[in-house]
Amino acid sequence: MKKEKQFWLIKSEGDCYSIDDLKRDKKTGWSGIRNYQARNFMRDSMQIGDLVLFYHSTSEPTGVYGIAKVASLPKLDPTSIDKKDEHFDPASLKREKEIFDGKKDKDDHLWMMVDMQFVKMFKNPITLGEMKIDPALSGMVLLKKGMRLSVQP
Repeated sequence: MKKEKQFWLIKSEGDCYSIDDLKRDKKTGWSGIRNYQARNFMRDSMQIGDLVLFYHSTSEPTGVYGIAKVASLPKLDPTSIDKKDEHFDPASLKREKEIFDGKKDKDDHLWMMVDMQFVKMFKNPITLGEMKIDPALSGMVLLKKGMRLSVQP
């Protein structure tokens, strides 16, 4: 049974990877996530076609700059096993060896990612301040005090 379509918010620093970068690339792996709850959202809940708000967390102003969509099933985040990558995790490399040796399920990767595909860039961002005063958005995880997840429903 197919799950109901969900909507997501992903955060990126605008000077690291922006909506402009996604527009240029058309599609990218949402890699480098090293938070278990954010990983679980990608692994267990995201579905191909789910729409995603693309949030710039350090731009001026902070806010949603456009829309992307989930474009793949969850898969191994290759940055987690690349010793030259800043997101390398030795525990992930150990897990992949266990998968290779048949000690773990073939899809039991420690760190996972999905592909994000560009949909639309906004002419003007929807700022965090604007979102905070809109009663229709009061339930957004982003607006909860202390919420710092880079992937959230």
